[in-house]
Amino acid sequence: MKITAEHLARGAYVYVRQSTADQLVNNPESRRRQYSLAERARTLGWSDAIIIDDDLGRSGSGISRPGFEKLLAAICEGRVGAVLAIEASRLARNGRDWHTLIEFCGLVGTLIIDEDGIYEPRHPNDRLLLGMKGTMSELELSILRARSIEALKQKARRGELFLTVAIGYVKSGRNRIEKDPDLRIREAIDLVFRRFDELQSIRQVHLWLRSEGIMLPAVNYTRAADRAIVWKLPVYNTVHHILTNPIYAGAYAFGRTCSKVTIEAGRKRILRGIRRDRADWEVLLIDHHEGYLSWHDFERNQRLITDNATSKGLVPRGALRRGELLLGGLLRCGHCGRKLHVSYSGSNGNTGRYHCRGAQLNHGTDPCIGFGSLRVDQAVSAEVLQRLQPLGIEAAIKAIETSTVQAGEKRRHVELALEQARYEAAHARRQYDAVDPDNRLVAGELERRWNAALVAVRERQDELDALDRHKPEALGDEERRSLLRMGADLELAWHHANATATTRKRIIRAVIREIVVAIEDDHIKMLVHWQGGDHTALSVRKNKAGHHRWGAPPDIEELIRALARQLPDRAIASLLNRLGKTTGRQNGWTQSRVCTFRNQHDIAVYKKDERSERGEYTLQETAARLGLRPMTVLRMIRAGDLKAEQYCKGTPWIIRHEDIEQLDIQHHSGSSGHSPLSQSQDQQIQLFQ
Repeated sequence: MKITAEHLARGAYVYVRQSTADQLVNNPESRRRQYSLAERARTLGWSDAIIIDDDLGRSGSGISRPGFEKLLAAICEGRVGAVLAIEASRLARNGRDWHTLIEFCGLVGTLIIDEDGIYEPRHPNDRLLLGMKGTMSELELSILRARSIEALKQKARRGELFLTVAIGYVKSGRNRIEKDPDLRIREAIDLVFRRFDELQSIRQVHLWLRSEGIMLPAVNYTRAADRAIVWKLPVYNTVHHILTNPIYAGAYAFGRTCSKVTIEAGRKRILRGIRRDRADWEVLLIDHHEGYLSWHDFERNQRLITDNATSKGLVPRGALRRGELLLGGLLRCGHCGRKLHVSYSGSNGNTGRYHCRGAQLNHGTDPCIGFGSLRVDQAVSAEVLQRLQPLGIEAAIKAIETSTVQAGEKRRHVELALEQARYEAAHARRQYDAVDPDNRLVAGELERRWNAALVAVRERQDELDALDRHKPEALGDEERRSLLRMGADLELAWHHANATATTRKRIIRAVIREIVVAIEDDHIKMLVHWQGGDHTALSVRKNKAGHHRWGAPPDIEELIRALARQLPDRAIASLLNRLGKTTGRQNGWTQSRVCTFRNQHDIAVYKKDERSERGEYTLQETAARLGLRPMTVLRMIRAGDLKAEQYCKGTPWIIRHEDIEQLDIQHHSGSSGHSPLSQSQDQQIQLFQ
């Protein structure tokens, strides 16, 4: 007899376990058999049995089991005379736990009892039999798991495996799905995709839905027997799931996630839900069912989402950021290949620069390149406008259509919500009318539900009335003509007061994939990679050290330096304004601004009679000296009879004294200022006051 007085002096422990929550619900007989082992322990001589059932709903294949650990602790303390289970293999489903149990039981002399017999782990034959049972149990579990997984994969390869169904779809039979017949659900999901097409950012779509108070459908998981749809304001993960799930593109995907096994604190831990790359998905069937968008649009959305994630990819563009700089995320360093960073400075934070920190991060040296944003943004904007000019009218017409559609989206959503609320109120009323009014236990609850449904109807109706009161007016004829005019002249629309930096950034990103930039000598060399695959080379002059974005163009300095030897500051300012020249801040010129500019660039002020000391005369001074009209002198200059210099068109003519002395004016005497006017009887003299 294997049971001795020593065993009976210690306690009998009954280990109760079922692997899953489904077994707890649907297999109560197995649990009853395990609890009845306490009676068998009493028949074998133990006065009572201690039941350990902490591991109900836990698998024995390696997941942490507090009940099993409690059993091992009691065995090591010498308090266990026998361990009872309906099958010895139920104690552990992996070799490590199984052999640890046998080793501890052999050390302290604890028996293992199941329905087949009594085992003494100290005896070699019993130890061998227990080891074989554990090995066969582990092998059996592996075979069953492999069969089940392969059966699931085989069904998934046919596109017929649906463990859950995404919002917006319902099961059609056992192996197919179709769009949800609920119109409100379908239009809510369509709205998410339309908004992403416009905003091109998951976060911006999420913020817009929250700000507009638009609710999205979700599954109520509190009811296990029925799939209930509830409406609530979306969280970020809800919007992200809709925009990244291929099921909405009509594709069936299986194996998008996997599990990873790690060892923590000496125990196995399984990390589930690790996302795989699309190339590693086990099954992908395109055009499997009706989708909310095409597969081509889905792939485009995924590229946009990937570009928006700054921490992913080799050189991601990143999402649109705040700020006036237009090329953030598009510039890549032509020296080290890293993406250029954006920085703002100045008292108002309105001065921006692009700079690369690749060399600084890799080698601890100075940054690769850095330059101001103004000229680069202007050059790229001009190139984009030139490419998009033929599409301006089409874009204006599209903007008119979009304005009309967006005005009705929020109203349509509220109308559908009101229609559903009215249905639920009518349904609650029918339930209330069907019950006996005297049965207050039921009638009271149904009356409360009916009142809650009526309150929801009132809220939706008030929301719809508020939208009608603040309904935006349709575009008038003048606004339509203005849009078409800006469409015909994209530069006018680009610089319009209502055109924000965010709008310009979206337009640029729609046509440009990236820009590789390098600095050669004093020029910024850019290679623009367009979305269609074309390339354009641009070159922009780089500011010299000490220059800034508000500095006047270089030609202004040369012009003022030349004029300062001819005219005083007031005359220079007047001349610059006539020529259409502006300051670095796009202001007109005044005497004080010319004076300030001269002082900053070390240009000497004009002295009185400075020209005459050098023997230089203007056109008017030369005409007075020769006794001719100014136009006659001008014709002499154009004919080449008189040498003269003019810095640029619009600036004064300068004639030297020696050139005037060498001039023969005898044949120009007929054009002197004293020649009589032509006489004609058709001419009349008019006097003006």
